[in-house]
Amino acid sequence: MSDRPLPIVRTVADLRARVAGWRAAGERVGFVPTMGALHEGHLSLVRLARQRADRAVASIFVNPTQFGPNEDFDAYPRGEARDAGLLADAGCDLLFAPTVAEMYPRGFATTVSVTGVSEPLDGAARPGHFNGVATVVTKLLTQCAPDVAVFGEKDYQQLQVIRRLVRDLDLPVEIVGGPTARAEDGLALSSRNAYLSPQERAIAGRLNVILREAVNRLKAGEAVAPVEADALAALTAAGFQQVDYVEVRDADDLARLGPGPAEAPARILAAARLGRTRLIDNMAV
Repeated sequence: MSDRPLPIVRTVADLRARVAGWRAAGERVGFVPTMGALHEGHLSLVRLARQRADRAVASIFVNPTQFGPNEDFDAYPRGEARDAGLLADAGCDLLFAPTVAEMYPRGFATTVSVTGVSEPLDGAARPGHFNGVATVVTKLLTQCAPDVAVFGEKDYQQLQVIRRLVRDLDLPVEIVGGPTARAEDGLALSSRNAYLSPQERAIAGRLNVILREAVNRLKAGEAVAPVEADALAALTAAGFQQVDYVEVRDADDLARLGPGPAEAPARILAAARLGRTRLIDNMAV
């Protein structure tokens, strides 16, 4: 762990003061929003932010408005001291760790809603989720006012929602997608992987394999509909208890493609459940 303690601010005023000082010195600012429980995927985003800017800010905020009523808000893993040490090692310059009251003060009454790209897939499986994401990300981007903000491609639909809201609201920030970090067997790294039992972890490693097989078939010109159907059957046969979706979508707006070969730039996305863990993954076609 780094010997350098990472400065932590907890109010919007203190965050803006730090960023203003860097801007006065002519420095570019990069920003990586997180919910903590950090792993190599998050740290790779911080390193990418440092490549794009002179300073890197990370936030840790477990956002209650993006969790559904039966989801894992209370159980979501938390450990600020550990996370701060990892961020310092990755080259982060500042941690913004606000309270819920700081982010949503008494009387808070505004919601940011992005239609279209937010509606299928996770939008259908987790009603209200992307309203919570869009609202908190809009707040974080206006609070920090970075030159560039980095989000992981593992949460691909979230990335596209954020790109859409930044375009629509004319926010002066460049949005960069960071590649999905994976374990040795290809499983996409996620804070929620900690919930998996050893048996579930072995099954989870099949998700990326099945998606990769589907991508190869699509690249070879096979039709979308049978590839989707076979991927769904393969996930069920592998032992996933529930498959929320496995679908091929337009890579930009996540619109449905026709049943024939995928002609436009496309993405295959999946969400499947093992025990208490919901796994998501996606790959470019």
